[in-house]
Amino acid sequence: MYRRHRGALARTHFHRRALPFAVISITALLISGCAPIGGVDQGYTPPDGAGVVSVDGRIFEIAADERGEPVAFSGTSEHGDAIDSATFKDRVYVVNFWYAACGPCRVEAPLLEEVWQKYQREKVGFVGVNIYDQPGTAASFAEQYGITYPSVIDVNDGAVKLAFAAVTPIQATPTTLVMDRQGRVAARIIGELPSASILDTLVKDLLAEGE
Repeated sequence: MYRRHRGALARTHFHRRALPFAVISITALLISGCAPIGGVDQGYTPPDGAGVVSVDGRIFEIAADERGEPVAFSGTSEHGDAIDSATFKDRVYVVNFWYAACGPCRVEAPLLEEVWQKYQREKVGFVGVNIYDQPGTAASFAEQYGITYPSVIDVNDGAVKLAFAAVTPIQATPTTLVMDRQGRVAARIIGELPSASILDTLVKDLLAEGE
């Protein structure tokens, strides 16, 4: 079953029945966020019965027995370093889709960094996927907003975006995914991250799965 969160102050999980994907798509498009250039969800085909809308239509948590296939991807960071899914083997990690001109991306950047700083000693990984900018722009953004984890530059062919979109809908930018130790999407936040505590809870829940 999918679990849902009520917002930044709530940490109790609830169950909800599945809704048609069309309803989910309409709800997601109404959520505040930057409209991606060319559409992040291009090439995505939803699996049968996939997706359950949370209380606020933004935060989705997927039970372990209902997660899809592991996501395999590879790319190059803003600093020219190779990054791929093998980098995060057997680790919980967070993936954030963003670009520099996106207002909500700027607002949530310190929140992402806060959670990254808290959990990196527990070997939780963080990686951004920049869907629009060249390396210099992405690096300048990271310096300005104090982001210390890398981002894959995906503007040229969108291969990383499509690898994730093959297993989970990504209708808006920013979108944040939390991956389990098997490399599967375990949670999705559509639009601006409401609070660091929401992401903190999702990461902590996944770390507890291996205990």
